[in-house]
Amino acid sequence: MSESAKTGAESDPSVQIPAGEVRLHGDLVVPRGATGVVLFAHGSGSSRHSPRNRFVAETIRGARIGTLLFDLLTVEEEAVDAVTRQLRFNIPLLASRLIAAAQWIRTEMGGVDLGFFGASTGGGAALVAAAALGKNVKAVVSRGGRPDLADASLPEVTAPTLLIVGARDEPVIQMNEWALERLKCEKELLIVPGATHLFQEPGTLNAVARAAADWFRKHLNG
Repeated sequence: MSESAKTGAESDPSVQIPAGEVRLHGDLVVPRGATGVVLFAHGSGSSRHSPRNRFVAETIRGARIGTLLFDLLTVEEEAVDAVTRQLRFNIPLLASRLIAAAQWIRTEMGGVDLGFFGASTGGGAALVAAAALGKNVKAVVSRGGRPDLADASLPEVTAPTLLIVGARDEPVIQMNEWALERLKCEKELLIVPGATHLFQEPGTLNAVARAAADWFRKHLNG
């Protein structure tokens, strides 16, 4: 990776990440003086182009932390999933892709501090990956996530974890409360007033972005 890409200078942010037999497409932007990099695990049927995740990523970069938004599935896999809707719930597969991206980043950037931001089913994948990587992951944030899908991995997570849920997303609140009880790490549940699952209400996504940026700023120290 070129030095300009690492430091967020004017350059093409596009990267290709090796993950077993496939290569995943992503966008990596790292501000100068960044204290770490946050990898995004998008939700069901989404991609690295998710406008909500890109908004959160921009706020995180404002806190001098880099971001990697990447597709957890290949183009061919996305075509299959559009019909079957099965791969988006394959948490072991999604977590393995996130682990591969984390290992790639650490190789390319010399062991930089890493954080995970997961949305929807990506929240479950982020926690499974964090459990597998242990101390190599410094913080996790889940937005409207399904941490319950991490199940047996929850007690193994060591990274400080922030779960963010909309106050009007009652089924998902219950899932997050269940997961919170099983996490043994530093943890917090933030319920955003007035928000539904997609945080489309005025000001609610701003609240998510600020909380995520603050959490990563606290735990990713470079």
